[in-house]
Amino acid sequence: MNATTALDNSIDSVTTPIANGASAVARAVLEGLSAKPKFLPSWLFYDAAGSRLFEAITQLPEYYLTSREHAIFTKHSAEMIAAAAGLGKQELSVVELGAGSASKTVVLLRALVATQRHATYIPIDVSEAALHWASKNVRATLPTVVVQAVCSEITREQLLNLPQDGRMLALYIGSSIGNFDPADAVELLLWLRSQLRPGDALLLGTDMVKAKTPLVAAYNDGAGVTADFNKNILTRLNRELGSNFALDAFEHRAVWNASASRMEMHLDSKRNQIVRVEAIDRSFALKRGESIHTENSYKFTAEIVEDMLLKSGFVLEQSWYDDDRWFGVHLARVVDSDSMMDDDAEEAAA
Repeated sequence: MNATTALDNSIDSVTTPIANGASAVARAVLEGLSAKPKFLPSWLFYDAAGSRLFEAITQLPEYYLTSREHAIFTKHSAEMIAAAAGLGKQELSVVELGAGSASKTVVLLRALVATQRHATYIPIDVSEAALHWASKNVRATLPTVVVQAVCSEITREQLLNLPQDGRMLALYIGSSIGNFDPADAVELLLWLRSQLRPGDALLLGTDMVKAKTPLVAAYNDGAGVTADFNKNILTRLNRELGSNFALDAFEHRAVWNASASRMEMHLDSKRNQIVRVEAIDRSFALKRGESIHTENSYKFTAEIVEDMLLKSGFVLEQSWYDDDRWFGVHLARVVDSDSMMDDDAEEAAA
């Protein structure tokens, strides 16, 4: 991540990775469509069109996640900022993974600047379009916040070079952590922990386990926006890799996998077909009814959240929920690894 340019006047700086985006897409497609069963990684959703479609999804009545989390931030943002700053009331800088439009983040940042006036906000997103929106949203309402955008997929090899002054507050909200299998979620949080210092804090948003009906509706809305979002991944591949996916030859399917505690999104082939991807000089056969698995969204219990954080080097301090406990936002603290080893030794001796 060496190239730094300004996207527009709403962003103070933006960092982009050196790696060629098209080649990353090609590698992902080759791996995913060669696998059995076939899959495509969910980060492929977020080209400019996909980011717009996802923003539209967040406004749908069926998609409760955004509205519930927004309500939690609206009610508790000042309390969250005070808790993150700790007893010493240190000044905070904010780094956000998967920032999206930052509509919820603005609520939190408003509470932050009410206490310290100036702040640095570092949104990280794979979508350049999303970073435009996030930065504009922040700067339009909070001109004293310095925005340093990073356009990148999160990888374990990446170094964030975070500010060393004061305390960092990391945000990973929207239940984006649910897009990772449990072991990968821990790996991601371990990587984040390695970028932070003891005393830094994390606000983690999680969609909680609930009845099947609202879950399925959230990923299969009546207006068909989620179906368009799912199929847009094929439109992207047609444009960027010269593939010949016929969108009407696939059907969006959302299913609750209770045994794995996750919602799944698939694109089911409606006929026997062969798809050509020119950029990788490969063709892929799909049988009628065969699925391309495009997304997982794991749902959590309080116990799963606490265990995941502990395995990642964080200690859960406080959680906030909506009235129905459909969604939770959790404040966790980075603890010194030596302290954790001492605690483990004490437990083993007990």
